[in-house]
Amino acid sequence: MTLSGVISTFPVMPALSPRTEKLDLRLSKTAKQTLQAAARASQKTVSEFVLESAMAAAEERLADRRVFTLDAKGWEAFVEALDAPPRRHARLERLFGEASVFDAEP
Repeated sequence: MTLSGVISTFPVMPALSPRTEKLDLRLSKTAKQTLQAAARASQKTVSEFVLESAMAAAEERLADRRVFTLDAKGWEAFVEALDAPPRRHARLERLFGEASVFDAEP
């Protein structure tokens, strides 16, 4: 049995969301030609191809920050850790007991 926990802090673009934002891009002639050729091969406009490719890359890059999968034992340990009271940390308590640079008057 696999359980998934999802933490979403990044907006996910739905497939049919209206396009209200613009992104300009400077690139070399060769890069533009490559993107145009790839778009034609995919039977898409350059904008569709670039957006789809960039979103796929962004989702892949951000996946480990938003989705994690645990088996039943791992999920139980995770929930138990979340529900546990905070541990005392002597060094942290000592640090918070010291005056801060933000506490000093100018």
